[in-house]
Amino acid sequence: MQTSDASVCVGEAMVFERSTRLLAGAMAVACVVLVGPSAPGSGLFGKSLPVAAVRDVVPNRVMTWNICNPCEVSNVDRAAEIAAYAPQVIGLQEACVRDVERIREYLEVLHGLVYHVEYGMVLRDWGRCGGVPWSPGAFGQAVLSAAPMTDRVHVEYPEGGSEDRGYMAVTTTVGGQRVRVFNTHLAQRRQEAVRADQIGVLATEVARHDRAVVLGDFNAVPDAPELTRMWELATDTDPRCRPSPAGACEPTTDWHSKFDYVFLRAITSLKHRVQPTSSSDHHLLYTDLNPA
Repeated sequence: MQTSDASVCVGEAMVFERSTRLLAGAMAVACVVLVGPSAPGSGLFGKSLPVAAVRDVVPNRVMTWNICNPCEVSNVDRAAEIAAYAPQVIGLQEACVRDVERIREYLEVLHGLVYHVEYGMVLRDWGRCGGVPWSPGAFGQAVLSAAPMTDRVHVEYPEGGSEDRGYMAVTTTVGGQRVRVFNTHLAQRRQEAVRADQIGVLATEVARHDRAVVLGDFNAVPDAPELTRMWELATDTDPRCRPSPAGACEPTTDWHSKFDYVFLRAITSLKHRVQPTSSSDHHLLYTDLNPA
């Protein structure tokens, strides 16, 4: 196929409305497979991919996922992992802007899921996110939401430890209710004092809101002393998980530790799931919130 033919193919795919997006997605995949990915590192590599059925998000579902970076992972695969559970809101950590843009694109074109995005970047890192030395990619957190987001706040912690870290917050709709959603990534392991200071900054802001969802990779097990402030403000989505060695907390990492949390403040959950994935060393964690 000539390049001009591929352009016609994509153009024809784009004229369909949501009711025919499944066909549009199939046409777009065919074009990309024939003429190659539209940007380096998009991860298709010319292989044949199934197109999932077009469907809507689960309106009361929130998800947190450290997508692993740097890792040789296809953004097509990352999008498919998210689409399998179709959350209303997703908090991503260790995210590059370029990767998030691709993930959003594939979620829409291949799966019929349309998301808004807000970023909370803390680094401009050529080594992690590619680009060129004078224009490196941005690295940090991102929130995808099926509903529009407002009042974005982005805070870099005063002390990041071995790498800059921060949190972001947005207000959006989950289960038909307006909710303040936080997304964070705390300092790496063996930096307990740094994490304690970071949680102090985060918890002070969370405490200002009557209802909040706090997503993220806290790099700490549930009974770690530095998590005390969070446990005072919120509960884990898993009602069995407690800040004590006796708590039955399901691991969220390949090394069998619980580092990833959906903390809920004045909100209850209906169910949750931890899903291991070959796309990251952290598992997907999602919860369906009680909209009442």
